[in-house]
Formats: sequence, structure tokens, C-alpha cells
Amino acid sequence: MSDTQEGNTEFVDFWNEILVPKFVKYRHILVGGLTHHSAKIFPSLNVREGDRVLDVGCGFGDTAIQLARRVGPSGSVLGIDCCAVFLETARKDAAAAGVDNIAFIEGDAQLYRFEPEYDFCFSRFGAMFFENPVVGLKNMRRALKPGGTMTMIVWRAIEDNPWLGLPKEIVLKFLPPSGEDARTCGPGPFSMANQEMVTKQLEIAGYDGIEFERIDAPLMVGDSPEDAVGFQLAVGPAGEVYREAGAEAKRRHGEIEAALLTELGRYANAEGIVMDSSSWKITARNPE
Repeated sequence: MSDTQEGNTEFVDFWNEILVPKFVKYRHILVGGLTHHSAKIFPSLNVREGDRVLDVGCGFGDTAIQLARRVGPSGSVLGIDCCAVFLETARKDAAAAGVDNIAFIEGDAQLYRFEPEYDFCFSRFGAMFFENPVVGLKNMRRALKPGGTMTMIVWRAIEDNPWLGLPKEIVLKFLPPSGEDARTCGPGPFSMANQEMVTKQLEIAGYDGIEFERIDAPLMVGDSPEDAVGFQLAVGPAGEVYREAGAEAKRRHGEIEAALLTELGRYANAEGIVMDSSSWKITARNPE
């Protein structure tokens, strides 16, 4: 199934043209690296057996599969994402896991015409990239039954996330900041870090019962220093600076790589390169 909305936004095009191949390459970090973080969040989700669940920005489908197991055979999960390649992996993984109470659709969650049939709406690190957060959050609420719950996980500020902040600082010692005209995947990973602003967005979108919970957890950013450096130069704030610098980045690649290897190597343990991360678990309710 695909979204019937006409055309894609420039951000959706950027995901599919630029980021998808990089996310596929570093899937082991973007899925497996979040293991500790997700483990702190999932036990407390307001999901019950028999619930109908919507997973927004489901990516490779790992959260949707976990939710499908949680709701059991009497419940169901629908995952939506704007990247078809992610969904191909999600469908294969769900089938391999024997999870059949799940479906995936390609679409923009800001625009997709949902029916108000879901008990729970979830998004892990997806809502931060809404071109218009209020529109996206309102459409998620419209998918909920009266009294239904929405929980989204978003990154706190870059200062609270050295796994992204430190590499950017290092790269900026060699390259200029990316300009305002840089192509991006949307507002960015820290666009929902401000509690007061996001509370207001949720209120405008029609939610009540808004709650924030800080989640701090280790995050694996590479199997080795070399893997971690490749990941940082491919995605995230450091990757954006590197990509936008073009020829200058290639000219200074050796220096940048050496500096990153030294700094990220300090975080090595038996699991790989592990750094601190911090997010908000934000819960809100569709009024009765």
C-alpha cells in the first residue's frame, strides 16, 4: 500500500535520495545501537493486549514488531514510513519473526488520511522531522480513538547527546558550518528538545494529559572506532557539515578521520563505541 497524497516534500525526497542508503549501511547502529535506550522506554508504554497501534516513522520496523508482540494476536499494528526501502526490510523481518498481526504502508504521516481507530500511537525519533510539527501531531491525534494515547520519543538538546554533539564539534574544527540553504531531512534531531515549545505544539494539536519524562541511556555508535567514524560522517550533524563542505571535506578527510578516531576511540568497551544519549519520552492523550 502507498499513500495516495500527490508528490513528496523536499524532505521526503532527501530521505529517499540521500539518507536511505546510509541508514541501510548503518542499520546495525540505528537499530541495534538503540537497544539500551529502547529497553528503558518500552516496559512503560501504555499498550495492552488487543490494542490497535499505529507506529509513525517506523523505519526498519523493529519497534512495530515489538509492539505487535505486545498486543498479541487479538491486536494489530500498522507501521507507516516515507521510505519504501525501510519498509521492505520491515516486512521481511516481520515475516521471518512469524509476526503476522502487522502491516506496513508507505506514506507521509503528516498527510496520510487515517481513520480514528487506534488505541495507541507511537513514534520513536520520527516526529522531530515533521516539516510542520503541529500538522503532523494533529494528524497523529486524528488517528486515535477518543481517549487514545500518543507516545513519542525525541532527542533532547545536542548538549545532552555527546554521541552527536562531540563529532560535530570535531568536524567543525576543520570545516565551515553548513549554510541555511543546506539540503536536510527536516527540522532536525533536536527540533523537539524544548519542553515548553513542544507542550504548546501538542496543545495546539488538540492533546491533553501531556507528560514529559527524561530518558538517559548508553548508545552504541559503532562496532569499532572506524565504524563509528564512518557512521558520524554519513548521518547526523557531523555528517551534514561534512556533506555540505563538498570538495573541502574530501581534501581534509584524512585529518578529520584521524581526529574522530582519537576522540571516539576513548569510548570503546566490549560492546563497541558506547556514548551517552538523552531523550524525552512524551506522552499525550486524545480527549474523550
